[in-house]
Amino acid sequence: VQLQASGGGLVQAGGSLRLSCVASARTLGLYVMGWFRQAPGKGREFVATINRNGGSTEYTDSVKGRFTISRDNAKKTVYLQMNSLEPEDTAVYYCAADRKLYDHTDTRVNDYEFWGQGTQVTVSS
Repeated sequence: VQLQASGGGLVQAGGSLRLSCVASARTLGLYVMGWFRQAPGKGREFVATINRNGGSTEYTDSVKGRFTISRDNAKKTVYLQMNSLEPEDTAVYYCAADRKLYDHTDTRVNDYEFWGQGTQVTVSS
């Protein structure tokens, strides 16, 4: 499965961005999806995840109430709507996919088999 992330950019604090991740999978509905990020000098951290049918989501505490993950399986696309952005959100954002037999979310970076190339998000103060 190939993943193509886009939508990053430079935005002022308080602004918004929407990231998109298009997958080459024949049936995206078989995969749990996640967004992760990596800031300079830091490890890759979990941001948000969504289960196969889109009915269940999880977020890291620092983005709750500001970010929303969603998916359109017909369009083979996962989104991350980011509002009220803060300088601390500056990072390279990666989408990830993992084929699951069960239909629930997954916050663990090591569980994901497929990764996109990343898109840079920079939030200025």
